[in-house]
Amino acid sequence: MQVTTKNFVLSVFALAVLAACQPKEEAASKAPDVPASTAQTPAAATAKKAAVPGQINGTDMRKEDIGGDFEMTDGNGKPFKLSDLKGNVVVLSFGYTHCPDVCPTELLTYSDTLKQLGDDAKNVKVVFASVDPERDTPELIGKYAKQFNPDFIGITAVEGQALPVIKQQYRVVSAKVNQKEDSANYLVDHTSGAYLIDKNGEVAIFSPYGSEPDAIAADIRTLL
Repeated sequence: MQVTTKNFVLSVFALAVLAACQPKEEAASKAPDVPASTAQTPAAATAKKAAVPGQINGTDMRKEDIGGDFEMTDGNGKPFKLSDLKGNVVVLSFGYTHCPDVCPTELLTYSDTLKQLGDDAKNVKVVFASVDPERDTPELIGKYAKQFNPDFIGITAVEGQALPVIKQQYRVVSAKVNQKEDSANYLVDHTSGAYLIDKNGEVAIFSPYGSEPDAIAADIRTLL
C-alpha cells in the first residue's frame, strides 16, 4: 500500500505527542523499558505554551483529514455521539483513569481553561475518552472526569463499539507497558494533548500537552 505524504506526516505527528503515562521520576528511572517509538520527548513533557495574541497557539488542523463522528458510552451507560455536541466547541482528549501523571495534569488544565473563558464556557464541552476500556467502565470514567469538573464528560468503549477505529480517526496511539503476565496492573502510553473541535464537529486545532489554560482559551474563543 502506498503511503501518502499527508498520512506519513500525521503518523509522525501522533508519535511526537505520545505521552508515557508514568510519574516523571518513575518514568526517568524506567526509560529503557519504554519503547523508543512511544516515549514522550523531554521537550514535549516540559513545554509550557502561553497565549500568543493574534495567532493560533496550537496547531491548525483544519486542512488535515482527521476526526469525524463516533460513538462510545458515557458515565450514565448511555450512547454518546460526538455529533450530539454540535453547536458547542469540544475539547476532546484521550487517556485513562489509572494514569498517574499526564491525564490528571491535562484535565486540571482544561478545568482552568473553562474558568478563563468565563461566561463563554457554557458553549464549551470537555470530553475525556478512555483508551483503556478493559478497566474503565462507563461508571468509572464518568465519575473520574467529573472529579475535575462536574460538567466534564467521560466516555469509554463497550462491546460493539470500535475503539481502534476511533483511535485511527484521531491519530491516537496507545499501548500497554510494564504489564506482568495475567496482571491487571499496567500503564498505558498514549497520545497526549487535546483536539479543539468547532461547532460543526470538525477538528480545528490541536493543543499539545503543556499548553497553558490561557493559550487554550484563546484558541477556543476563535471557534466560538
